[in-house]
Amino acid sequence: MLAGAEVPRKSPVVCHDSGVLPYTAYLRLYQPIVAFSSRDRAYWRAYADSPARPRRVEAMAVEHAQSLVRLSATPPVVAPAKESGDAYVRRIGDELFICPWQTRLRSWLAFESFETQTDERRRGAFITETVAGEVRADFARWRERGEPASPQILTSTWRVPLAWLLPFEADERCLVLGPARGADRDLSFPIPGGTGALGETAPQPAPRHEPRTLLYVAEMADARSRLTRAVSLLGGVAAAGSSLLFAVERLEEWLVELAHPRALLELDYGGLVHLMDDSALRDDHSVAEASAALIGLETGHPELAKAMAGRLRQRWNAVRALRNAN
Repeated sequence: MLAGAEVPRKSPVVCHDSGVLPYTAYLRLYQPIVAFSSRDRAYWRAYADSPARPRRVEAMAVEHAQSLVRLSATPPVVAPAKESGDAYVRRIGDELFICPWQTRLRSWLAFESFETQTDERRRGAFITETVAGEVRADFARWRERGEPASPQILTSTWRVPLAWLLPFEADERCLVLGPARGADRDLSFPIPGGTGALGETAPQPAPRHEPRTLLYVAEMADARSRLTRAVSLLGGVAAAGSSLLFAVERLEEWLVELAHPRALLELDYGGLVHLMDDSALRDDHSVAEASAALIGLETGHPELAKAMAGRLRQRWNAVRALRNAN
């Protein structure tokens, strides 16, 4: 699929909105280079060393600009004709880790979700049935060839799902307080219960060359062990045996299906960091709170689990409420 592909160039910005990233969080699986075929290993090594590839600080913006080009076409291009040759790259010592964008696969999966959640009349406002039928047929042929249908990148809009917090620990957190985009500062807010009141002016932003990032990175052995523990603890609590337990089990299955034993798992707040001011990001310890909730279940202190769950609900309900802020 990747061998022989050219290292892509950056897509042009097609309109002002292409600079406004979607408010999306990402869970990315980075495979060690040894997990790929010999041909793909050669491609990814050359890609990682290429000065032309999008760097991490700009990769999400490049992805978004490319999607706008496709969707603004007539008729819209739901999925690209070929799979992307881009990836997120990490290095630890001499070892290279790759998380391919898989734009075509993720576009097909997003279209499936769109069709499931949107009635036929509203779907027609975005895409004709002829184009939709072609998309379905292309994806069906892909699956018939036995190609993998699970992406290495999961996405969530307007929130970080609680299940995504559980494979990580607090000391795996990386926070960089670069600037919020000017268009987003009117939406950013301190988290209720944090150090400030709603509507306070954010602290002075960092120099503009710094990215604005909140992420966690875990080694696969640790991530899998933590999820197994979470499934065991949640399964023993009747009130918790619901959507959260189901989500954690699905996440564990995703890693079992795809992850190499030496893979890395990354939780990236992505565009969500532009909904929060600096104080809110400093005070966001969602991973630590989720971990404390499990400790409460494990040690027979349900009041601790309840308190931590309440803090998480308050924080993420406030973020999701901003969907209606415009």
